Amino acid sequence: MRKYLALSRSTHGLLDIAMTGFAALLWLGHFPAWPVLAVALVTAAAGYTALYALNDLVGVTVDREKFAGADIKAGYSVEASDLRYPIAQGKLSLARGVAWFALWYLVALVGAWWLNPFLVLVVLAAPVLETAYCLLLKVTWWRTVVSGLVKSLGPVAAVLVVVPQPSLAWLGLMVAWLVAWEMGGQNIPADWNDVEEDRRVGARTIPVVFGPRVAGSVVLLTLAAAVVLGLCLPVVSPLALGLPYQLASLVAGVWLLLWPGLKLFLSRDGRQAARLFDRASLYPLAQLAIVTAFVLQG
Repeated sequence: MRKYLALSRSTHGLLDIAMTGFAALLWLGHFPAWPVLAVALVTAAAGYTALYALNDLVGVTVDREKFAGADIKAGYSVEASDLRYPIAQGKLSLARGVAWFALWYLVALVGAWWLNPFLVLVVLAAPVLETAYCLLLKVTWWRTVVSGLVKSLGPVAAVLVVVPQPSLAWLGLMVAWLVAWEMGGQNIPADWNDVEEDRRVGARTIPVVFGPRVAGSVVLLTLAAAVVLGLCLPVVSPLALGLPYQLASLVAGVWLLLWPGLKLFLSRDGRQAARLFDRASLYPLAQLAIVTAFVLQG
């Protein structure tokens, strides 16, 4: 089982689920009915489990090329495992990986249909975008934007569960916030960790194409955008989220995003990229804790 959980990066996936919970509570203003909450949690877990597995399935050829004759780096604390990339390492067969993906993707489809049939479109779009993201590795650094769109699908689906007809403008605000967080706090730092391997295989990531100076600048700018956009999110909620909420959100953004992002910008050190990745991975959990406190208070 450890091989399958490593394939789906289960620890990271669980942290990502927190962002879907945050989005649902923010837009609804209270906890949904228990049956809806239970099915939504299972569906979200299944979706993230399937998508992270798909990432390794689609990228297995490049992963094998990356790590041929070299040890796989330890990664970050949220992904630290000697079983990372189990298919590329030959520790899990491709067929079993495909079966694992198919099982959880089917669960996600069924759950989405039960929650809101329109969600099926989101679930169908997710593997298309994830596949495009993987295939663009050697094509363009713009793939990092695709990564942000993929990461936003879970929270968008969560909103559609509790608010069937959300404002498109406010939904766009949330997506922009998520894309900025994913780019600056997750995708570019992860690429920074793999820069040597990516350079060897001809990947077109921001750290490889533009170098650490530009990459650090993009990280800092996108994280600043994420913090600012996060302060605007109360407009989408029926809750009375005033200055106390914004101060809490600001503290979370500064501590988990801006401060480690600034240290990476100044040092251009790969170890700081790892620390930023870990801190930014906790950002969804922090946001969920903050909005939950206000929901319970209200």
